Amino acid sequence: MKLVVNGRQTKLRLDPRVTLLDALREHLHLTGSKKGCDQGQCGACTVLVGGRRIVSCLTLAVMHEGDKITTIEGLGTPEKLHSMQAAFVKHDGFQCGYCTPGQICSAVAMLEEIKAGVPSHVTADLAAKPQLTPEELRERMSGNICRCGAYSNIAEAITEVAGKTA
Repeated sequence: MKLVVNGRQTKLRLDPRVTLLDALREHLHLTGSKKGCDQGQCGACTVLVGGRRIVSCLTLAVMHEGDKITTIEGLGTPEKLHSMQAAFVKHDGFQCGYCTPGQICSAVAMLEEIKAGVPSHVTADLAAKPQLTPEELRERMSGNICRCGAYSNIAEAITEVAGKTA
């Protein structure tokens, strides 16, 4: 099968039962996305598929043949960080760092959802464009768990980037 990951097309020979997460980590050696719970509950494996965030442990790699997949490695480089990566560093949005790749991928996609006008469960007026309120941020990032509790720093980083892109 062919996967387009971080702008590069790769050919893989995979068992059809291999998850996207395992294809990325074990076959392409992109270990930024983490296997936390392996049940879609923690968000550590969040990647972007076609610009939308998904938990890669709950989807099969074969379902994404030809899709544009972006992992944390594809967002930026150590020399040229993505604005969200730089904000996480600036605001110390991590402690152990295990959840950070998923948090960053999720945050990037979340800001795009808001920009596109996609409502969330807590959006009060479905006819109005959603705003990044503390409630919206918490709701939209609720699928990404940080066991260390760096939530306030994560929120500061996201808010900073949202202010620059609004």
